[in-house]
Amino acid sequence: MRSVSIKVAQWIDRLGSVWVEGQITQISMRPGTRTAFLVLRDPSADMSLSVTCDPALIRNSPVPLQEGSRVVVYGKLSFFTGRGTLSLRVTEIRAVGVGELLARIERLKALLAAEGLFDPRLKRPIPFLPTTIGLITGRASAAEHDVLTVARTRWPAVRFEIRNTAVQGPTAVPQIMTALSELDRDPSVDVIVLARGGGSVEDLLPFSDEALCRAIVAATTPIVSAIGHEPDNPLSDLVADVRAATPTDAAKRIVPDAAAELAGVRELRARSAAALRGWVDRETRALDQLRSRPVLADPLRELRHRVDEVERLRTAARRCAEHLISAESTATRHLREKLTAVGPAATMSRGYAVVQRVTGQERHVVHSIDDAPAGSQLRIRVADGAISAAALGTTPLGTRAAPPASGGTESTD
Repeated sequence: MRSVSIKVAQWIDRLGSVWVEGQITQISMRPGTRTAFLVLRDPSADMSLSVTCDPALIRNSPVPLQEGSRVVVYGKLSFFTGRGTLSLRVTEIRAVGVGELLARIERLKALLAAEGLFDPRLKRPIPFLPTTIGLITGRASAAEHDVLTVARTRWPAVRFEIRNTAVQGPTAVPQIMTALSELDRDPSVDVIVLARGGGSVEDLLPFSDEALCRAIVAATTPIVSAIGHEPDNPLSDLVADVRAATPTDAAKRIVPDAAAELAGVRELRARSAAALRGWVDRETRALDQLRSRPVLADPLRELRHRVDEVERLRTAARRCAEHLISAESTATRHLREKLTAVGPAATMSRGYAVVQRVTGQERHVVHSIDDAPAGSQLRIRVADGAISAAALGTTPLGTRAAPPASGGTESTD
């Protein structure tokens, strides 16, 4: 084991001098000693380092050094083989001023903005009425009192899961991140509030820590940042889902006012009732207007009117049909009379006859003397019958015919 300790000490001794940044958590200077003891802590992690130096470095520092001060020290690491401990012997201590702190915050702000951690699309909505609110704040602080008092005044049934942590100093960031992780894993917590009163840049420095900012973005529960007052603007305000100007403002943003909500409900109920009554009144007037119309006052009136009209139309149609039949009957009678007047029967009744030459079964009307030569069998149709005859001869018009030998044309019935 001694060999290992010696080799570790030799290896650390070869590292040379280094610059280390941290936050002083403890200063120990005993009168009459030549060595002062300090403890430096990493604000973003639960790590610390023992530091030794000449007490004059602390007494002669341009900026008074105290617990909580952020410093940059220059020195050489030493490993004590007897105790197996690591210590840093420093020869220079520089306090980190406000200007440098603000410059570092601005550089970190630019880095986080370039990564898109401030994008509004990443912001999660706050529930309208959270059942349980996670609160991370200092123990017995004014911020805790303001949030609880305002929230319970606005909505008495609201519940809180409170985690009291350090809100400044070297232990603030690890404690806040632990509390944030616990509340984020709790399924009953609907929203988480980071609350702290105002303070100097150094006091609010934990809320601009890079690790805390990334933890806020990675959380699944909506987070409200209520750090300081209106002029204060740590980076947690930019990465949180909602930024509240003060802890009181955070309580007002998260918890609705029960009295205001009840007044709103009453107003909406009154407006809806008035709207419903107005609609009923309008519909009632419309029904009254419809019922007052003649067609609804006497529904059969139009039917009776239509019956009379149908009967009138039927009578008119019957009259038109009868007139048309009478006119057509008259026209038919006239045509029949005309046809009768010019027909063969009427002509024969006046003494005319139709002479046909009979040839076998065929009969030909005689139009000329050439159609009935002497000896032709003839059929003579008169008004009341037909006479069979034979042609004895022919006589053209304009020639005087000789009397027949037997006294005229021979005919037989």
